Formats: sequence, structure tokens, C-alpha cells
Amino acid sequence: MDILITGGRVIDPGRFDGPGEVLITGGRIAAVAAAASAGAPAEASGERRPGVRVIDASGKIVTPGLVDIHVHLREPGYEHKETIATGCRAAVAGGFTAVCCMANTRPVNDSPEVTRFILSQATAAGLARVYPVAAVTKGLEGREPCDYRALKQAGAVALSDDGRPLLDSRLLRRALETSGMPVIGHSEDPYLAAGGVMNEGPAARALGVPGIPNACESIMVLRDIALSELTGAPVHIAHVSTAESIQAVREAKARGVRVTAETAPHYFTLTDEAVLRLGAEAKMNPPLRSERDRRAVREALADGTLDCIATDHAPHAPEEKAAGLEQAPNGIIGLETAFPICMELVADGVVSLSRLIALLSTRPAQILGLPCGLIPGAPADVAVFDPQAEFTIAAAMFRSRSRNSPFIGRRVKGRAAATIVGGRVVFE
Repeated sequence: MDILITGGRVIDPGRFDGPGEVLITGGRIAAVAAAASAGAPAEASGERRPGVRVIDASGKIVTPGLVDIHVHLREPGYEHKETIATGCRAAVAGGFTAVCCMANTRPVNDSPEVTRFILSQATAAGLARVYPVAAVTKGLEGREPCDYRALKQAGAVALSDDGRPLLDSRLLRRALETSGMPVIGHSEDPYLAAGGVMNEGPAARALGVPGIPNACESIMVLRDIALSELTGAPVHIAHVSTAESIQAVREAKARGVRVTAETAPHYFTLTDEAVLRLGAEAKMNPPLRSERDRRAVREALADGTLDCIATDHAPHAPEEKAAGLEQAPNGIIGLETAFPICMELVADGVVSLSRLIALLSTRPAQILGLPCGLIPGAPADVAVFDPQAEFTIAAAMFRSRSRNSPFIGRRVKGRAAATIVGGRVVFE
């Protein structure tokens, strides 16, 4: 069925921002037009013929579907944490129409067979689009390169040994020069981080646990920038959390280095003091940092040093997170809380609403060369948000299989009202 979305503020960053209508025909964007004046039908509405479903977006915003270039869907191998179906269910509930899943599954996504399995499971789920990020090295072991051509032909869109930093600079150089895909760097010096539980600082000392210094991240960011500068190939830095990393990216961009970088909502809303209250529910890698770092992340989102926001959605079973701060795994879920948490940036005057939508949709899509935008002829991946909807985040609301979120109990504003993928309403 064709769909007409009317009555809302249409935000397609860099192309359209204002009262408008979006017409979807045959699963694709047919037209985007300014809202009608004096009661006359808008251009997008065409004949308003029978059989067209009208979605009233009055008081809401209509945007390209959000794109998350850093999630962990856990399947194959860790289905007790999440499956591709439950992860996609969480995605569309958060307004995401596309997610890029990392390779640290079991077996690792280091072969075309695993890539094709992920895509088949996503097709069966019929919810969000899933774009596999394949491993740089076999088994994520950092020793032997994967067959990049075969992975790309199978459907991989990028490479990353996420969760395990690639220490062999020669292997990373080879991937940058020969893979034909973006390489996403997990910036961590594992020797400097060894034994660390949270950010090195007063909170770690108060808890009596080993800390992880900022240099653990920034050292590797500088290395990846140097290799991008050497090869001329683009490199993308995942989950930036420190002021030093941000400064390195800022200076590299000023020199013309082809570096892009993401952060995640928890790094601009929380600090390591959250671990004092929440324990393992606020344990992640990289860890929550200091207030100085939190402010630096916000400034970098405002000035363009950071290119996009990703969730690093990392589900874990309750019993795993209950193992205690030192034993519990790193990571939190984020697909269903990302938009309202990010709306705090708008409320605080850090970024405009249009800039926020770009950070969550068109900009991450551009980095990995994915389709995104309300462009006539493009796939109709659209989100409708109610920016005024206030609610308290509760575990019972999650569609994800896991519940590990430090934002439970937080009062927020803004939530997805409808999500459309390929012209089909998959959430409302």
C-alpha cells in the first residue's frame, strides 16, 4: 500500500527542513514537498487516491530512518543475549531502519558463509536492514587477514576486529590498501588496559578497582590516523570517549587526513561516577570517562570533529551483568534509548535538531556508503518521531532480549512513533 505522511516537520539534512509531506509508492520515496497552504493539497500528495494510507504526523518530525553503524546482534553463537530478530525489533522501535553488526560472533564473521547467514536471518526477520561488518583478521586473532574480496561479495560493508584491537600495523595497512571497504578501528592498547575495569580516576580509586587511562585509547587513535595518512585510505574510529582522541581527530582533519569518528550516547551523558551508583550496568569498553571528557565529546559533536553517533548496542544476559563489577562483561544496550538520550543535546543547545538527525542518519550512512535520505526514487526508509513525548525509561519497554542499560529510570523526551522500512510500516 502507498503511504502519505502529512502534517509533520520533514527533516532530510542538507535537502529539506520544514512543514512537508512525504509520499511513498511501491516501497520507494515518490515525492517530498512543502506543506500545502490555505488548505490546498501539497505536491507530494498527488491525487490522494483511494488505497493510500495517510499517516498524520502533526506535532511530529519525519526523518530518514536512523542508521546505526555499530551494533552487536550476537547471532550466531550468543543467542541468549540477542538474536538478529530481537535486535532488529529493538532497532525499529528506536527509529532505526538500518544497523551494521560487528563480527565478534561465534563463529566469527570472517567467512562468506557467516556473512550470508546473517543476511538470511535479517531477511527472515523482515524488520530493519542489516549490514554485516566482517572481521579484519581470521578469528579476530590479529594474525591472518581474511579474504576481503569474498566477504565483500557476500555482502559485508566494512571491516573491524571490534572488541579486539588490531595491534599489527602491517596487517591494518594491508586492509586499508587492499580491502576496498571502510575499516573501523577499535582504539585500545590492550597492554595498557590489562586488568582495568573502569576509567582511571577518583571513582576507580574509591571502588578499589584497576583503572584504564585515557592514553589507552588515544595512543591507538594516533596510530590509525598515521596509517590513514600513510596510505591515503579512509579510517573510521569507533566509540571515541576521550578529549585526547578528539584533539587527535580534530588536528588530523585539519591536515586533510581521511579520518572519521563516532561516539555513543553514554559518552556525552554519563561519566565514570555512574559506576559508583550502577556498578556493572555502567561498565563498558571504552569506559565512561571524566566530566572533562564528556564535555569534550559534546563540543566535538557541535563543531563537526565527531561525524556521527552510534549506539554500540551490546546486549548481555542478566546473570552475566550480575557477576560483579570486575567479572561482568562490558557493554550496554542502546537502540531503543538512543533517540531520547540524544535529544538532550538539542535541549541543552549543543546541536540543532537537524544536525542531530544528520548525526544519526545521513552522516553514518555516508561513512559506510549506505543508502539514506528522503530522495525521490530511494528506498522508503523513514522514521516518524514525537519530540515532545515524555516518559521514564523502563526495562519492561525493551524489545531487545537483554536489559543491561544504565538509563533505566531516566526521565527523557522524544520517541519513535512509526518506522517504515522499504515502504512497510514495521513499528508504530
